[in-house]
Amino acid sequence: MKICYLDAFSGISGDMTVGALLDAGAPAEALIDALRSMDTGARFEVEKTSRGGIAATKFRVHTDAAPAPHRHLSKILAMIESAPLAPRAKAAASAVFRNLGEAEAAVHGVAIEKVHFHEVGAVDSIADIVGACVALDLLDVAEVHASAVNVGSGNVQTEHGLLPVPAPATARLLEGKPIYARGPEVELTTPTGAALAVTLASSFGPLPAMRISNIGHGAGERDFKQHANVLRVLIGERTGASEATLVSVIEAHIDDSSPQVLGYALERLMDAGALDAALSPLQMKKNRPGSLLRVIAKPEDQERLAQIILAETSTLGLRIHSAERRVEPRSMIEIETPLGRVRGKVSAQGAFAPEYDDCKLIAQRTGTPLQLVFAIAQESYFKNPK
Repeated sequence: MKICYLDAFSGISGDMTVGALLDAGAPAEALIDALRSMDTGARFEVEKTSRGGIAATKFRVHTDAAPAPHRHLSKILAMIESAPLAPRAKAAASAVFRNLGEAEAAVHGVAIEKVHFHEVGAVDSIADIVGACVALDLLDVAEVHASAVNVGSGNVQTEHGLLPVPAPATARLLEGKPIYARGPEVELTTPTGAALAVTLASSFGPLPAMRISNIGHGAGERDFKQHANVLRVLIGERTGASEATLVSVIEAHIDDSSPQVLGYALERLMDAGALDAALSPLQMKKNRPGSLLRVIAKPEDQERLAQIILAETSTLGLRIHSAERRVEPRSMIEIETPLGRVRGKVSAQGAFAPEYDDCKLIAQRTGTPLQLVFAIAQESYFKNPK
């Protein structure tokens, strides 16, 4: 399966996305032909440039006529539907605009049918969204993933006046996704870019296991001193190999929560999707005994799990940092033992680990010591390995 990873370390916009995909090998002539079929009267330019010393591609849209009137979602969807685009690109572009329309409607407190697409409805934004979806189709990308998104900071001038970054529609679109602000005080992620990422990406987080075949850099409008203002895309085949991945580690020192409260907090964290959660004893300030709560989480889950810690324990502060995690490939199987069926994990090296819950139930049902149940399960597997 061919996948695409959007590395939004300098944010994401529509033109950056198209430029990055062109830079990664999407044929410019075919993409521009598809955009011309939209009959917007715009002209398109693909320019080789650089940002922060990195070679990149800049995608530009030029219009000679006066700005088009504000468009409603139905008009934009009709334009996409009537254009001779590939079905997959057509469906993706329509989905992006629907998400954008829902965000704008929520921000302004109106029905989606009454939303006027200001910047979004402009010809360049239509070209950016359709262009990105066409480029992904031309590259035969089956699945898109994205990094945590750098949204920028400061303020941005819009038709509604000066607004904080991220702009309201951008913030609404990125609800529940991992975001951060780093670099100059400017808008790094636009509503169009956020809509593309949220609609097209099936996950947000570290780079998935893949064999890279193409790399592209889409240039932003400005050239920063702090970092290269580009969107990087990595395209390649998904692999099943054991890979290093990034996780978020959330920690807190706690000396005034009861054991019952801490035990319940661990249960809630695991039920909420923590990869692991543990308590370690500490000798804290003023010679008080305490506990170190450490939670390992997917980056996209860290904020939700942090809120659970703050709600369920007495801690008033947390530390969060990134760490590298190595995971051995494994598969889940079920085996027959003299005491009953037991599930277990089999590693790539052939090791077998029986599931604790299954062994516990058998021990309780039969009166067999738990450690003996584990031994019987191990023996049963190695007699008939799968």
